[in-house]
Order: sequence, then structure tokens, then C-alpha cells
Amino acid sequence: MTTDQIILFSILGLVFTFLIWGRWRYDLVAFSALMLALIMGVVPIENAFAGFGHPATVVIALVLVISRGLSNSGVIEYLANKVIDATRPLFFHIGIMASVSASLSAVMNNVAALALLMPVDLQAAKKAKRSPALTLMPLAFASILGGMVTLIGTPPNIIIAAFRGKSLGEPYHMFDFAPVGGICALVGVLFIAFIGWRLIPKARTEHDSPEELFEVENYIAELKVSEDSKAVGQRIGELRQVAEDNDTQILALTHEGDRISAAAQHIAVFAGDVIVVKAGPEAIEKFTAALGLDYVDTDAGPGILEGKDFEMREVVVPPGALIEGRSAVSLHLLARNGVNLLGISREGEQFLQRVRRLTIKAGDILLLLGPAEALAGAISRTGCLPLAERGLQVLQRDKAGLAIGIFALAILLASFGFIYLPVALGCVAALYVLFRIVPVREMYESIEWSVIVLLGSLIPIGQALETSGGTALISSGIISLSAGHSAVVVLALLMIITMTLSDVMNNTATAVIAAPIAIDVASRLGVSPDPFLMAVAVAASCAFLTPIGHKNNTLIMGPGGYRFGDYWRMGLPLEIIIVAVGVPTILVFWPL
Repeated sequence: MTTDQIILFSILGLVFTFLIWGRWRYDLVAFSALMLALIMGVVPIENAFAGFGHPATVVIALVLVISRGLSNSGVIEYLANKVIDATRPLFFHIGIMASVSASLSAVMNNVAALALLMPVDLQAAKKAKRSPALTLMPLAFASILGGMVTLIGTPPNIIIAAFRGKSLGEPYHMFDFAPVGGICALVGVLFIAFIGWRLIPKARTEHDSPEELFEVENYIAELKVSEDSKAVGQRIGELRQVAEDNDTQILALTHEGDRISAAAQHIAVFAGDVIVVKAGPEAIEKFTAALGLDYVDTDAGPGILEGKDFEMREVVVPPGALIEGRSAVSLHLLARNGVNLLGISREGEQFLQRVRRLTIKAGDILLLLGPAEALAGAISRTGCLPLAERGLQVLQRDKAGLAIGIFALAILLASFGFIYLPVALGCVAALYVLFRIVPVREMYESIEWSVIVLLGSLIPIGQALETSGGTALISSGIISLSAGHSAVVVLALLMIITMTLSDVMNNTATAVIAAPIAIDVASRLGVSPDPFLMAVAVAASCAFLTPIGHKNNTLIMGPGGYRFGDYWRMGLPLEIIIVAVGVPTILVFWPL
């Protein structure tokens, strides 16, 4: 190996290690790797930021904006309300939800599709009095499968299309992925609906995770400020330190019948006031003793939260959210938004003490308390996703037809070659903003900048690996591993290797690394690169063994009460099926 190859392989090895470790955000890992490659001279300076202007990067950003527009117009809400019925038999409900999820994922970002359907599914589970663990994993897996059907359904397809354009002169078009991706998705959804959900561990399905996460009544108390209490004359903000020291959260203060939010830290406390707190029983006792407070009849305790000004909201933390890796204190959630973080659930474990100082991870469920408008702002600011159907967002239902019409026209024009697809999608995004389907502020909020940074950073490294001959070395290794066998065996092996990588690291990163390898392997075998590119596209999208392989797997972990080792039970058979169905299907539609 040359010096450049050694350096590049070392950098990629570090990238893989840190991505699998998961301690650092993947965009930070990728950008740091790019900077290191530039300093070491293995990526030319003129290519330093070429990845950020790459067509694949632009298309992914535009698809995310369009997904927000389809959501804002009420299209998804209308569809979900028409097809979802909690009274249906379980396998029928799973089949319908999986079909809707896969269909939506084909034309919009699959994370956005799951975020829209997950609250609907949780509500259906609640009405049917069954555990959401039975349906959330099938829903998430179906959303991943649906992304394989079209060019814009998932980032790996966009990346593969761009690599084909660079290598062969013409990229894949909108529906070139449909024959292979559609058949794989159909077979996968059928497996999920009839067999897959039965493989979910019974221990998970016997519990209703969201209902069991936070039993609020057991942790709310009203404490009266007596004449000789140490709290008299102090301000709410001054009492917070005492509360923190005793693992207690101050929710509100009532003064002469008026309810005052704990966010009003400058308000003074008088004798006769009532402090509403949230904590475990022992913590409440310590806080009461520390300030010399008296107990108020707890039967009336929760009543203060039932007014129209206060709501509780459960939200899930997606990968890349602003709050991931931080705490409520570091984000000043209470001071800036007037919202209290009451509890955190992580893989079924509750944290009710010092929750505001706990470092939050992707997949955590947070229980928030605050005024309705403040909650909406806090949820949006932190990047969390509500687990209940959204009642605060005003959907522009009168623009649903316009939103669909603009999008459909752009896809048709791009499919028939009248407009370059990135340009067509750019026009859709511009029109959505012009017609206020997507406000300007939401346009920037809807783009997952962490994915953009990841892709923009890894593309120059992938290109450097190819030009240095590193890709050829990997291709030689794959061919040597399957020496004496046909190209079909090499195709299946490449698919399995790519699928395995996608299970433990970001699928976008997997596609960036595997795409040039696929082209080089095909070149060495003297066959068409199309079947190998299609194999990588399918395999990079199929991450079903772990909760870290795909964002959708992470999103359902908390609400479903799943453990790390639960995913492979349904995921392994599904991946085997995808390989068994995918290889022959690829060879039919994209022959060697």
C-alpha cells in the first residue's frame, strides 16, 4: 500500500470506530476526519468542501424541505385519519400501517414519515388497549423499506444515483429503483405483517411503555409556605438551588389564588403561598424539611396542572436533535422557554431525580410540562418529536391540493427528462416557500444539517480513496474472498457486507464508501456496474439488526420499550429475506 492509502484507511478506520462507538455525533466525526485528511494532504485543498455542493447533498436537503411541506399541508394527516382504525385485527392494522408507512417513505424522507405516523400508531394502540411494542417496530422497519422504491426515498439511493452519473455519464432517474426496491419492500411488508411482529420478545408486548413511563400523580405535591418558613421573602429563582440540592423540581407557585409559573424566577414567596413540586417521595420530604414547609392535601395536587395554561407532553429525542448530548440545564429549558423537564425514560428505565442535569441521548423519552405555546416552542427548539398527535400546529389543509400538484408536476417533468431532478426539486421547495406552505424559518429548520455535514465531509474522503487506489484494494479483497465463484456470488457478498456495515453505522456513510467499491468490483469482473450499484443501494438502506443502524430504529426504542437486543429477532430474518429476494430481482431487471 502507498502512504496515501495507509493514511486514508487509517482515517476511515477511525471514522468507523467512532461511528460505531456513538459517543460523538456522526457529523462531528465526519468533519473532523475531513480536516485531518486535508492536514495530512490526502484530500486536495481544492476538493475540501466540494462535497457540500455535490448533487446528492443538495437533493437530500431539498427532499427534507419538501417533506415538511407535505406535512404542513395536512396531506399526511388526512391520509392517516382515513386509513387508520384501531378496531381492526392486529395483523390487519400492522399491514395497513406498514403499507402506508412504506408508501409515504417512497416520496418523502423516511424519518419524517415515521415521525408523522408514530403518534397515530400510539393513539391506535391506546384505544385498542395493547402495547405499542407490537406495532412500532413493524412501522419503523416498513418506513425504511419504502425508502428503497424511489430516488428521493432515502439518502443512499440519491448517493448511488450521483455516483453512477459521475462514473457512467448518466445518473439513475426517479423510478429506476422501483422494480428492485418495490419488490423488496412488498415482500418485506408482507413478512412484517404476517410473521415479523410475532417475533418481538413477549416481555416487551406485555407492557404499555408510554403509559408506564411516568405516573405523574405519585410525584406531584403541594407544599404550603408557613409563617416561619425559610422560603418567606425569597424569590422562586433562589429556591431552585434548594430544590436542586434535594432532587426536587418546582413546577409553580399559587399566590392568593393566582397560578404563577416557576419560570417567573423573580417572584417573591409569601406566607400562605403554595409551592407545587415534582419529585420522588423521599425528595419531597427532604425539600419540605429544608424550607420548613407544610403539606397540602395531595388529593388536589394535580388540579393545578389541569388548567388550560398547562399541558404535559411526551416527546422522543431523535438522533441529531439539539438537545442530544446536552441537559435541560445547559439548554436553559426553564429560563428560556418556561418549560419544566419532569422525567426521562431511557430503554424503559425512569429517571426522576436530577433529570435536568442528566445528559440526554437519542431515543430518550422526555416528559415536559409548561404552557401550551411554551411547549410548542421548546419542542421545536430542541428538535424533539411529540408522541401525541400534534394539536398545536395549524395545518394548511386548504393548500393540500396545491402542495401535491406542485410536487407531482415536478416529479413528472424530471422523470421524462424535461428538467434536471435537483432543479425540479429546487423549484418545488421555492414554490412551497412562495405560497407559504413552508415558512422560511421552517425551511431551514426542516433540513437535517447533521446529515448534510456528514455527507459533505465524507464525499471528498471517498473520492480520495478512489483516486489513491484504495477502492481497488478493497475490490480485490472482495473478489479474492469469493475466488472461484460466479459474479452472482460476488454480488451477494457485496450486498451482505454493505448491509452489515449499515447495521452499525450511518447508512449515508455506508453508501458513500460502498458505491465506488461496487463500480470497481464490476469493472474487475468485466460486467455491468448497475446490478452492483443496485445491490449497494438496497443493502445500505436495510439496517434492521440494531437501534443505531437507522434513525427510525432509534426513534422507536423509547416509546416501544425495546432493548438493544430486541431488533435482530425480526431484523435478521428480514435482512435474509431481502438478500434472498434482492439478488435474483436485481439480476432480472439489471442483468450482468
